[in-house]
Amino acid sequence: MREQGKIFAGFAVFVLGMAIWYGIWSKDPTGTTCLFLAFALGSFIAFYLLFTAKRVDTGAGDNPQAEVSDDAGVQGFFSPHSWQPLALGLGGTLAFLGVIFGWWLMMFAMPVILMGLFGWTFEYYRGENQTQ
Repeated sequence: MREQGKIFAGFAVFVLGMAIWYGIWSKDPTGTTCLFLAFALGSFIAFYLLFTAKRVDTGAGDNPQAEVSDDAGVQGFFSPHSWQPLALGLGGTLAFLGVIFGWWLMMFAMPVILMGLFGWTFEYYRGENQTQ
């Protein structure tokens, strides 16, 4: 995690320099604001990764002598047969189309998004996938 934190910190410093240079050169408040927000986002991620790296074990990515096989194994649990991301994707598509074509589409998007979120959250609390 430490290496990823350093990468994001470098990204944040680079974007800060570009934001200052762009703001002085272009006098465009919108683009300058977006670049400063990108700097803030990179800084938040760098801080989180560097802060968390102090509290967890060193991974294979932080060891220069590590082999690829050192990072093998279970990386987490990912549901192999969930349909809920499809519902969230459709709801998100409807929501963005609502921003483009009319806010009335949000009436159709929000129930789809809420059903997808609810289904994904409680997927393993009911039915055949219920855990004991």
